[in-house]
Amino acid sequence: MSTPLHALTGTQVAKLLKSNIITVEQYAAALWDRIQERDSTVKAWAYLDPEFVFRQARALDQTPQERRQPLHGVAIGIKDVINTQDMPTQFGSPIYQGHQSGFDSSAVGILRAAGALIFGKTTTTEFTVANSGPGTTNPHDPNRTPGGSSCGSAAAVADFQVPLSLGAQTAGSVIRPASFTGIFAMKPTHNLISTEGSKSFSPMFDTLGFFARSLEDLQLVADVFALEDDEPPTSVLLRATSVALVKTPMWSWAGPGTVAAMEKAARILRDSGVDVHEVSLPQELGDLQTLKRMQKVIMSGEARAAFLREYMVDNAQLGPEIAALVENSAKYSRKQMAESLDRYAAIRPIADKFVGGYAAIITPSAVDEAPLGLDNMGSAAFNTLWTGLHMPVINIPAFVGQHGMPVGISLVAGRYQDRQLLRVATVLSKPLMVQGAWNFGEALAQHEAPRPEAPCAREGSEPVCRLLRSSVAHPPAHNDLAPRS
Repeated sequence: MSTPLHALTGTQVAKLLKSNIITVEQYAAALWDRIQERDSTVKAWAYLDPEFVFRQARALDQTPQERRQPLHGVAIGIKDVINTQDMPTQFGSPIYQGHQSGFDSSAVGILRAAGALIFGKTTTTEFTVANSGPGTTNPHDPNRTPGGSSCGSAAAVADFQVPLSLGAQTAGSVIRPASFTGIFAMKPTHNLISTEGSKSFSPMFDTLGFFARSLEDLQLVADVFALEDDEPPTSVLLRATSVALVKTPMWSWAGPGTVAAMEKAARILRDSGVDVHEVSLPQELGDLQTLKRMQKVIMSGEARAAFLREYMVDNAQLGPEIAALVENSAKYSRKQMAESLDRYAAIRPIADKFVGGYAAIITPSAVDEAPLGLDNMGSAAFNTLWTGLHMPVINIPAFVGQHGMPVGISLVAGRYQDRQLLRVATVLSKPLMVQGAWNFGEALAQHEAPRPEAPCAREGSEPVCRLLRSSVAHPPAHNDLAPRS
């Protein structure tokens, strides 16, 4: 094959495994090789155990053909705020170092039942709250952030270490990292994927989502999670499609990369025959100060309940951002909380009606390219609105900013229109990806270039490097070692 195994999409790998062209064990070995090459630079993993990975791979290879499921053998990373029965879940926090829940979250259980190779736990900021954290870097420039809080999930997929990963979004923690790292991602309608077994921040906003390097892979994962609309998706033709270009009340924050991406997206789609309307949001959705206040009141109130236990048990080890959420939430009254919840609930039908007039909304995924440095994971300014409205969002990684870093745009649909949004994204993304400047192949070629220093060569490297020093490029022959972190 001209494409190395580690660079294949989940859909491509699934076909090879189904046809017995490769084994899961061979595939897992190729991914380990990739991680050995790149881990000391990208640092996407909070926990990996090669023995565990290859035990899973061998077991999957023994599964009879007729019992193989849609994700048979396809590797997926799990954000480390989502419980796994056989790996630690540490929430990016020293409070939970080495913690193992002993049970799968609902989402992981579904993925496992679908045959996925649960590869490891990806890094996260502490409890998804902090705006800096584990030292994970952007695969396209290690001096830049991959975005947060699903930093490891985005970086692992963007760096061709796994084809799929699971993330969680309270404000912009799926869509923004996807934009920063140049990959596809989907934040489904709120609660279409159960959050049972994952750490809560704000239940009204918390939504599980997933990352991939192709829209076909997003569709594959959507199938596994049984994301269904009331009506089957309708056909979408470029020259019969109408979209709304919505800059949102946050437009003044848009950087040059995002401004250019929105302009270029509109031009490409118009040239392709799409009817593009630049429109403003309805008045009820367009008051920036009201939106920000509602979001802050709700998130603060719900976060206090979510993190009160950790605060009372061991606040000395709790990050200052999380402690502040517990300590300062009292400045908002319960009446303000109720009013904010009611108002958000009231504007969701208005938003659905507005979006329903178009095949999709086109809107920014992030303020700009990934910022320099690892102490600022970027702003969720362009994401929180849609998360709170509970609408499905897909990032299309079509464009490039002033410094050669990827810049995405978001496609948004009304609630419970997830499958139709995937259909629309498949059609609209074709001209955008062809005529936009972002190119997966070039990114892979860049990452395949030899490096002067081998990963894990220095002492004191990350936990995964300690594992990989004792492993080999080929699957271990024994299977009696306990999981290690």
